[in-house]
Amino acid sequence: MSAIHLKNLTKSFGDFRALKAMDLEIADGEFMALLGPSGCGKSTTMNMIAGMEEPTSGKILFGERDMAGVPMGRRGVGFVFQNYAIFTHMTVRQNLAYGPRMRGAAKAEIDRRVDAIAEMLQLSPLLDRKADRLSVNILQRVAIGRSAIMEPAIFLLDEPLSNVDAAFRAVMRTELKQLQRQFRQTMVYVTHDQLEAMTMADRIAVMDHGVLQQVGTPLEVYNNPANVFVARFIGAPGMNLLRGKPAESDRGLVIDLGPLGITPPLSDELAFSVRAARAEVFYGFRPEHIALAERGLSMPVSFVERIGARTIVHLGEGESAVKAVFENHVGLSVGQTAIVAPPASSVRVFDATTGLAVRAG
Repeated sequence: MSAIHLKNLTKSFGDFRALKAMDLEIADGEFMALLGPSGCGKSTTMNMIAGMEEPTSGKILFGERDMAGVPMGRRGVGFVFQNYAIFTHMTVRQNLAYGPRMRGAAKAEIDRRVDAIAEMLQLSPLLDRKADRLSVNILQRVAIGRSAIMEPAIFLLDEPLSNVDAAFRAVMRTELKQLQRQFRQTMVYVTHDQLEAMTMADRIAVMDHGVLQQVGTPLEVYNNPANVFVARFIGAPGMNLLRGKPAESDRGLVIDLGPLGITPPLSDELAFSVRAARAEVFYGFRPEHIALAERGLSMPVSFVERIGARTIVHLGEGESAVKAVFENHVGLSVGQTAIVAPPASSVRVFDATTGLAVRAG
């Protein structure tokens, strides 16, 4: 079994707690992304799964097998690092064949596997080229192929695309997902790039400061963030969060945002939960969900970013700043006043003290 079970896993380096009581279930054949900013504990978690670091406490199980004391070489994992770390004095063919040859595979079997992985990763024309003559993009592709050719049940990738250019990253996102589907591997992918996580992963584990913040499908963490951190971290731009107080009106429960005025009424389900919480809140909504309206939040336009197919409009300033995403032909410019309102179905509310989401109903 190639399911991975992390049970109350912790890791400390001296007085520094890099990982705090992490529980995570990764299913057999699942593509799981560990996503978070630098220093959040995601690489430390992967290194413990690989056997490069020993946990301070807790357990790591592959299926029902406890990995305590099992060295990396006996865990049956493949590993690809941020730095490609291949043999530059060898050809691409020799690099790909290195692992099977060290394990004593027959030449015919090695040739078959090299040809198959080279075709999958578009390396066939380069098989007899020395690695020191290749671009960084191709070297990382060779590194992925060298690990994948061993067909490990568990494939660990630690920010493998961070050093390559944007166009190549887009290609490799597709190829890595196809690779995982073909070999039906359990894949754990460490990244700080939410686009990589959102486009490739079956589920995302969002981390911050050594704490697992939320686990869910890409749409779950985008549509229903568990807390303020996830709301701000997921999305480009992240969710708008405005501090306010619940208030009753003749139209239903609204949020009083102080200088910005009163929000449109919350949905009945969300209003019920906000009334029960009775706390100061953050009123949250995605920039992509904002529409120009006759009634809503009246805010001055402070900056306009036109980035091809869409335009990001910056409204207000300071703690009352909001970003709105429109199609590229939106007729707003700096100095104008825009009236904007998110649809009630897209509004999310968070407890301003705990940062946790207030769930509808």
